Amino acid sequence: MVEGSMTQGAGQGPVVRTDTVRDFRVPAYVHQSGSYGEDAGRYGEDRFGDEGEPEGYTPTQRDLPVINRGDTVQVPLPTPAPAPEPTGSDEPGPLYVVGDVHGYLDELHAALREQGLIDAEGDWAAGTARLWFLGDFTDRGPDGIGVIDLVMRLSAQAAAAGGYCKALMGNHELLLLGAKRYGDTPVNSGAGTATFQAAWLLNGGQKSDMDRLQDHHLQWMSRLDAIELEDDHLLMHSDTTAYLDYGDSIPQVNDTIREALTRNDADECWDLFRKFTKRFAFRDQGGPEAVRELLGAYGGSRVVHGHSPIPYLLGEVGSEDGEDGNGPQVDGPHVYADGLAVAMDGGVTMAGKLLVRRLPLDN
Repeated sequence: MVEGSMTQGAGQGPVVRTDTVRDFRVPAYVHQSGSYGEDAGRYGEDRFGDEGEPEGYTPTQRDLPVINRGDTVQVPLPTPAPAPEPTGSDEPGPLYVVGDVHGYLDELHAALREQGLIDAEGDWAAGTARLWFLGDFTDRGPDGIGVIDLVMRLSAQAAAAGGYCKALMGNHELLLLGAKRYGDTPVNSGAGTATFQAAWLLNGGQKSDMDRLQDHHLQWMSRLDAIELEDDHLLMHSDTTAYLDYGDSIPQVNDTIREALTRNDADECWDLFRKFTKRFAFRDQGGPEAVRELLGAYGGSRVVHGHSPIPYLLGEVGSEDGEDGNGPQVDGPHVYADGLAVAMDGGVTMAGKLLVRRLPLDN
């Protein structure tokens, strides 16, 4: 492993990695005086208290063990692959997907360079290539706003080069939108008192991200699609069938969710967040049938998703406190559910790998 530091967010100095053991708990600043600590305390007591959880709801405070990566950023500096060659004006360029980033900007730079998608300065270098991010840009890692800024910049640069860089809505985009818009406004969680602000803190919300969040970031997040079909791959963030609740076609799903976010209804936004926090619909015995239901509704021959880290899907995780010191080993995407589903979250928050891969996969 070679220690190095890639480009940070605009105007930011070197970022020191926060202690990831705390990623699924209340950050240190929550215990300070003020509304952050008070709301998080209420939420933690009510949400995870004796009242239990709504049926089918996946908890997000402690559902993903996090392994300590240490206090410094260590990022391998790969030899960049040759940039994809232009394929001609009538043919689309090669298709790539990116798993959950969660604020790990240095790792994102390294992974994109390894695939030849950006150059050493972090600019688009892939010509007519097509790049899809599968959501969850912020929370837990040190520079979520820097990640969003990079994706927005690459989108403009890729379009100018004849390719594109696009992104899907993740549950953490919904969470950050809700925290900014509704703060400590109580919402109907189905399990006691809840607020977006407290949920955001309990799920790795970073105060530095909130401080740097601007209107154009909010507008960009609120307009993201939730699901798309690209080269016979059905792209989505969450491994859930909840998308079926929002429409019978891809345009209908995306329009329904965008319209819901324009109504400024805290309860409606919370319901979206709750549904897209569900996971593991494709993992067990009924998984292949769940995938087929989505493919039957929206098209495609394979689902490609993020959200649930591959080590967690496989059960290959350390203890919640990371006492064993060994991170899960992830070499690439996980193909499962009779080959119908591809998981792309390598578990970067768990000392895993931030995955960027070209589709279709070899297997």
